[in-house]
Amino acid sequence: MSEYLTKKNRGKRQRRQRAHQRVRSRVAGTAERPRLAVFKSGRHVYAQVIDDAAGHTLAQASTLDPEVAKRLEGGTGTLAAAKTVGELVASRAKEKGVEQVVFDRGGYIYHGKVKAVAEAAREQGLKL
Repeated sequence: MSEYLTKKNRGKRQRRQRAHQRVRSRVAGTAERPRLAVFKSGRHVYAQVIDDAAGHTLAQASTLDPEVAKRLEGGTGTLAAAKTVGELVASRAKEKGVEQVVFDRGGYIYHGKVKAVAEAAREQGLKL
């Protein structure tokens, strides 16, 4: 852990990491059904489609992407930004031939930005 984290934030981060370990013990991406992993920071949202068997990232998108940045009106930490990331990662995954994914919420609760990424990916045709 970094020294800059306050005691409260350190506890929150550890809780999320433990929750993510529980999720990852049950969820693994294969070539037929890769894993759609979501990570969010205070400012940005990241999503990637990962084949864990081969150890490769098949598709990725984040609010740091120039394609996402030109679509956004507000900031990068908003629900609209998360939805745009979900749409983009889904379209990139479809280009690679991925139809079905298993969703890895990254230890976060399925609410807000995490839910927005998942629903946007579903709207683009990915099966979660």
